[in-house]
Amino acid sequence: MPDSVLRHVVLFGFKESSKPEDIQKIVDAFKELPSKISEIKDFEWGTNSSPEGLNQGLTHAFMVTFHSDADRDTYLPHPAHKEFVDILGPHLDKVTVLDYWTKP
Repeated sequence: MPDSVLRHVVLFGFKESSKPEDIQKIVDAFKELPSKISEIKDFEWGTNSSPEGLNQGLTHAFMVTFHSDADRDTYLPHPAHKEFVDILGPHLDKVTVLDYWTKP
């Protein structure tokens, strides 16, 4: 693994009208992306458990790891990513995306 990796942090908040099974379909679709896009080097996700109440309606966090800007830039327009965005779209209320290179 390189000394530094590119983290693509994605935070979602879903519409109140979205059912738990809708959200699970989205999670499952996101979890499938590493098997469809070789540029993804690592993937993890979870749901908010902070007691601080500062999540501003964002409930689901996903971290996608890349080894280069080029890998991330291949991922973004990738057909599998676009297919995922189509599944996500009707249920998305809020989103925040932040990319950063790790530092020791």
